Amino acid sequence: MAADPAGALNEVYAQCEALVRERDRDRWLAALFMPEAARRHVHAVLAFAGEIARIRDLVSDPLPGEVRCQWWREVIEGERAGEGRAHPVGAALLDTIERFSLPVEAFVRLIDARIFDLYDDPMPSVPELEGYTGDTSSALIQLAAIILAEGRDPGTADAAGHAGVAYAVTGLCRAFAFHASRGQIFLPMDVFAGHGVTRDQIVAGEDSPGLRAALAEIRGVARRHLGATRRLIGAVPPSAAAAFLPVALVEPYLDRMDRRDYLPFRHAVELPQWRRQWILWRASRKARRG
Repeated sequence: MAADPAGALNEVYAQCEALVRERDRDRWLAALFMPEAARRHVHAVLAFAGEIARIRDLVSDPLPGEVRCQWWREVIEGERAGEGRAHPVGAALLDTIERFSLPVEAFVRLIDARIFDLYDDPMPSVPELEGYTGDTSSALIQLAAIILAEGRDPGTADAAGHAGVAYAVTGLCRAFAFHASRGQIFLPMDVFAGHGVTRDQIVAGEDSPGLRAALAEIRGVARRHLGATRRLIGAVPPSAAAAFLPVALVEPYLDRMDRRDYLPFRHAVELPQWRRQWILWRASRKARRG
């Protein structure tokens, strides 16, 4: 039977979409409002990010995790392109990078930033949190914007930088209790220490007024970046605006955590899917109007 390269590519892209739908539902919902021609390429980038993010869950200690990260670096940089194309996510990602001339260094920085995930060292400070979320979250928004702009620079780097930090810090606040239960602290310890909260208290799940005050301060970091995003979003070309749709969910999530009765170790921070879809639909209509 003759080879069908187009059919094989369609299959790996379909697998990427399935992975994003399963692991990153909010970004998958946002991608539904992107043009169909670009959507599968955004799925490839998001599926790659998901593969890197879950490495800790697949290894028993950091060293094998670092080996997996190095393999992905070599795939991205072309040293293991053949092996990469045998991997569904690798095949879709390499095709997407080539089609849109995406910056390889952005993917390498994302991998390098995720090395932090393999260890139990807490995030030291707000600037380091901003750097981590910039390389892991802002990069995804900027890459999606480039794809939507058909490989051209859409001039969205500053807006994407702030948007990604706002989105990721909000997500890390939502996942705070889960990460703490695994001995991981992705939120800045300097803020917790300023409120008299220790690492041992966090991983033990000890609630306190100091802990809640620290988390409120960290949510303020997300709100500051959200405000900066809103000031810059008007300069984003309509063709690339859909890359920023996930940020529409930031404020509703933050509002839930700002409630007086919110208990970080007891309350899950969720929105019904119908409401998320409505928020994203409304944001997409606004984006199309410019």
